[in-house]
Amino acid sequence: MTGIFIKRIYDPYEEEDGYRVLIDRLWPRGIKKEDARLSAWDKEAAPSHELRKGFNHKPELFKDFREKYLEELRTHDDKIRKIDELARMAEEQKVTLLYAAKDPVHNHARVLCEEIRRRKV
Repeated sequence: MTGIFIKRIYDPYEEEDGYRVLIDRLWPRGIKKEDARLSAWDKEAAPSHELRKGFNHKPELFKDFREKYLEELRTHDDKIRKIDELARMAEEQKVTLLYAAKDPVHNHARVLCEEIRRRKV
């Protein structure tokens, strides 16, 4: 199976996850690095510190956060390169974006996944 998927890092590891990449800027609490079974930790794909702090995982701020994060993803060279790389990988194998946020709907992983799918190289 190929494509791009999202999953909480606290969910159990599955071999079917494929290439597992943590897309948070900060290491998730309570997770040992050896237990995470990561293929990569791509901090570059995460929202900027200022944007993350401003959002603070409040659902009512998600719409504004989403717009600002998409702007970051489309204008910062390091983020553009990372998205292109992940999109290429997802054409050849399953790529699972891992995030730590509790809210499965209002989080940056959904925005990043959407942008990668939109970008499809």
